[in-house]
Amino acid sequence: MGCVNHSEFAAFLKSRRDRIRPSEVGLPTGPRRRVSGLRREEVAQLAGLSADYYTELERGRGAQPSAQVLAALARALRLNGDARDHLFHLADRPVPPAHGTAAHVQPALLGLLDRLTTTPAQVITDLHETLVQNPLAAALLGRPTAERGPGASLVYRWFTDPAARAVYPAEDHPHHSRVFVADLQAVAARRGRDTAVNRMVGELRRRSEEFAGLWDAHDVGLRRTDHKRIVHPALGVIELDCHVLLSEDGCQRLLWFSAPPGTEGAAQLELLSVIGTQDMPSAGGIGG
Repeated sequence: MGCVNHSEFAAFLKSRRDRIRPSEVGLPTGPRRRVSGLRREEVAQLAGLSADYYTELERGRGAQPSAQVLAALARALRLNGDARDHLFHLADRPVPPAHGTAAHVQPALLGLLDRLTTTPAQVITDLHETLVQNPLAAALLGRPTAERGPGASLVYRWFTDPAARAVYPAEDHPHHSRVFVADLQAVAARRGRDTAVNRMVGELRRRSEEFAGLWDAHDVGLRRTDHKRIVHPALGVIELDCHVLLSEDGCQRLLWFSAPPGTEGAAQLELLSVIGTQDMPSAGGIGG
C-alpha cells in the first residue's frame, strides 16, 4: 500500500467501525447483536464493496485502495473532513478537492439523509452535482450522471442538453432557468475567483443565449424552498414541495421532497416506493 504500513490503515478502519452504532446509519439493531459498532459486512454494504474485499482491507492485506474506494469508506464510516484526509494519507493517496463530485459528503448532511427513508432525498454540491441519494430520490429523479467536469452539474446540462429538461414540464422551464441562474450568481459571489465557477459561467455564456441574457439581468438568490412539478415516466406529473438545507460552509445541500397528506402527490410518493427504480434512466438527479 505505497509507503504506508498496512497495519496503521487497518487499525484506523477498525477503530472507526467500532464507534458507529447501527441506528446512526439506518441499520436495524437486533437482540442478538454481540458488537456495539458495525460489523465488517455492514461497512462493506454501506460503502458498496464486497464483504471479502473490505475484510482484506481491515486485515491489512491487498493492494492500495483507489481514491473512489477511500471516498466510499469515508462516507460509510461517517468521517469528518479531518478524518477523511487522514484516511487518504494512510492509504498514500492525494487528498481530494473540497468541491466537485469527488468532494467528501459532510457527515451532518449524510446523517440526516440516513434518516429520510420515506421521502426522496439527496445531497448535492452548490453547483448542483449529485453526491449521494437515497433509493426514493433515484426512483423520482433518476440516477446521477456519469459525466465529470462542468457536465456533472445539472445547471450546466440544463442550458446545454435539452434532455436534461425532460424532468420538468415545458411550461415550467423559464421559471427553473431563472432560479438556476440566480442561484449560480449567489454561488459565484460567495466563491469569488473560483476556477470551476468562472469556467462554467464562461462556457454557458458562450453556448447559451438564454443563460447569457439571464446572467446579465443580475438576479441573485438561493431558494431554500420551492414547489416543483416533476415528470415521472410511469406516474406522470408529480407535484411536490422541495426543501433545501445548506451545510455550514454553503458548499453542499441536502434536498428532500414532500407532499401534504391526502394530496395526489402524497399518493404518488407512496406508489413510487413500490415501483422503485425499475427502468429509470440516468437523469443526473435534479437540484434545488
